[in-house]
Amino acid sequence: MRPLSFAVIRHARRQRGVAAVELALLLPMLVVLLLCAIDGARALQANIIITNISREGANILSRSGVDLNDNSQDTINALMASAPPLNVNQLGMMYITRVMGVVTNGVSRSVVLDQYRWDDAERLQGFRRSGYAPQSKVYGCSAWSGTGKCSSVSSASRPATTIMNGKLDDGEVVFVVETFYRFDMLVSGFTSGSSTLPTFGPDLYSMSVF
Repeated sequence: MRPLSFAVIRHARRQRGVAAVELALLLPMLVVLLLCAIDGARALQANIIITNISREGANILSRSGVDLNDNSQDTINALMASAPPLNVNQLGMMYITRVMGVVTNGVSRSVVLDQYRWDDAERLQGFRRSGYAPQSKVYGCSAWSGTGKCSSVSSASRPATTIMNGKLDDGEVVFVVETFYRFDMLVSGFTSGSSTLPTFGPDLYSMSVF
């Protein structure tokens, strides 16, 4: 076998050098794309979990007849206990709202009977620990009691809501459970030319009505 010529050896070295430069240029982009794929998987997992929590909570509340005035925090804690691996103590919030249909002159509208948020003073969980309190999309309460109950709703002042508006019979009550999760992306705001990576969050949200 004849030895390789110097020109062939030099060409092979040049090709390896070009490959190394190409890898160095592409590696940051590949890492960003990998982290974006991981973010997407994490966001999907978190969304599935909070959706299941909301659905299970609304289902249980509609069937159990639990007195939320005394047991709202126990109920929310039990639901949030099924959230791992999500860090709901620092990044999660749940609202439970009772909505009732009121029919006047044949027209049905929905009003808020009461609303509760995760704010457990005894166990230092929920808002008491995290300070995280995105506004409910059912009703934006303006004042909260120390037990996590909305104090701006009473029998004398029942605000209207768009949830199930026009669909409830007079006196019919439904439970609305909202779950929020503050999702922190590994990579956010990355832009290359005219292309921008998708953004997940920052507040993932799920609502169920039973």
